[in-house]
Amino acid sequence: MSTPRWKRRPMGSNWGEFGPDDQRGRLNLITQEKVRQGLAEAKEGLTFCLSLPLDYPGGALLNPRRHPPALRPTLRDGRPNFNCTMEDSGCTDVFNDDLAILHLQYSTQWDSLAHVGGLFDADGDGVAERVFYNGFRAGAEIVGPSEVSGAGLNGHESTSRAHALGIENMAAHGVQGRAVMIDFRAHFGDEQKRVGYGDLMKVMQEDGVEVEPGDMVCLHTGFAQRILDMKRDPDPKVLHGACSALDGRDPNLLSWISSSDLSVLIADNYAVEAFPAGRSADACCSILPLHEHCLFKNGIHLGELWHLTPLAEWLRAHDRSRFLLTAPPLRLPGAVGSPVTPIATV
Repeated sequence: MSTPRWKRRPMGSNWGEFGPDDQRGRLNLITQEKVRQGLAEAKEGLTFCLSLPLDYPGGALLNPRRHPPALRPTLRDGRPNFNCTMEDSGCTDVFNDDLAILHLQYSTQWDSLAHVGGLFDADGDGVAERVFYNGFRAGAEIVGPSEVSGAGLNGHESTSRAHALGIENMAAHGVQGRAVMIDFRAHFGDEQKRVGYGDLMKVMQEDGVEVEPGDMVCLHTGFAQRILDMKRDPDPKVLHGACSALDGRDPNLLSWISSSDLSVLIADNYAVEAFPAGRSADACCSILPLHEHCLFKNGIHLGELWHLTPLAEWLRAHDRSRFLLTAPPLRLPGAVGSPVTPIATV
């Protein structure tokens, strides 16, 4: 199997399985039937907001490249358009109108399939290229500047854009269907732990959790709750040593992610997987092996920093693990990630 974009696909990938030009990846498994299955889980009509306030974690200590949102009023006739009246027109209206400067992956977020690619010899010519899911190329479809002058600073226009695999593909498909909660916190507490395949299977077996093709999988670790409790003043020493995260170096875990046919993978921690990852037997490898496996190889969108604790506690108290999840990203063409305000209905 090959396409005009690639002759070789990475080992363990599903490139081409949803078509040569597919940009949705495993979202294709969220079918009409999966939506109906999700709707059937909305038994009580009770909803949970699964987003942190978008100004959390607070500051930029967890990631110096990402900063809290900035809210500003728009301008009307050169003045702030906030509590503004048009007295000269004789009207009695008072207007407020604002804008936001957002780092799209600062808080509760989706990663698009353009977020992480890899160096891989897709042409089979012995030279590795910068390539993304399904063979889309850096410099061709995923375009960005090499110099700061092209980054959109100081009034200049940015040249950065994902012409393929952008987050708008996820939004257009719609993200609604059946989700499944796997509650690591209930088993491992708030201590730091790398969760491998054996740990995952044990938790699922003890809690009677089943993941079927097309299900959206949520991992509750308690990390976002710890962030919320810190009230926008995160302690990086505490957070970097807290809670569970998947062990992206575990080949059996990565194999399960592929064979389970889950549609998306979501966690309430910083990166779904433990970062930095453990040592690899390979001399050169990805520092985010689960991101590589999911985004680059298999078209599995990742959700990070979701607030899952209230929902997880409710599900456990009612002996349930499944729910209806509605979680579209912003339909922002060309973006490689997006804030999200997910809603769970039980």
